Amino acid sequence: MCGRFTYRFTWEQLHRLMNLIDWPSEELHARYNVAPTQTAPIVRSDARGRHGVMLTWGLVPFWAGDATIGQKMINARADGVTSKPAFRDAFLKRRCLVPISGFYEWQKTGEARRKQPFVIERSDQQPFLLAGLWERWTKGESPLETFTIITTEANALLEPIHDRMPAIIEASDAEAWLSPSHTDADALHALLKPADPTGFRSRPISTLVNSPKNDESAILDQSGGTLFGQ
Repeated sequence: MCGRFTYRFTWEQLHRLMNLIDWPSEELHARYNVAPTQTAPIVRSDARGRHGVMLTWGLVPFWAGDATIGQKMINARADGVTSKPAFRDAFLKRRCLVPISGFYEWQKTGEARRKQPFVIERSDQQPFLLAGLWERWTKGESPLETFTIITTEANALLEPIHDRMPAIIEASDAEAWLSPSHTDADALHALLKPADPTGFRSRPISTLVNSPKNDESAILDQSGGTLFGQ
């Protein structure tokens, strides 16, 4: 799964990376511990181009009677996005990209009930893109837009830590993933594969990340881990 992540870039930097045509006027500030039900930047596309928006993490299907279902929809398994009612319509019509600087996973240790958190990030510290879906829910007092992150099987880097990982979309595949006119489910699903670990690294970090109340750079202070591509 993917239950926490960090982003450390500005809208202007994201604009240069993703060719955005618009984004919120309020500037982004570094986040070190984004948790479910919080807002985060995503990129989506329409006939005019790519837009950066802030949405709530935890997808609420358009047909849901209660918005609290979003707390259980922070991730969507790649093997279920074409068939599960919560995701199949969004998979064909409302795909998005979730730009991040790193995501967190927890590895079991020999000590009972203790897990070691790791950050998975690019070795060059550049942002990368996760496959996501977004929805607009209109049954509340005001419209609510939400997103979920798609997960797939772990690659060689993640396997020692966790059996699943978020689906990473290469920059060269971003247009295919975002295009509203692209409705070839098989071709889209083929993009949701374990990422090539080259150029990524994992390293242990502080247990400060365990609490969503902590959102500070000290979370990333510990060093070590494994490195691919160098």
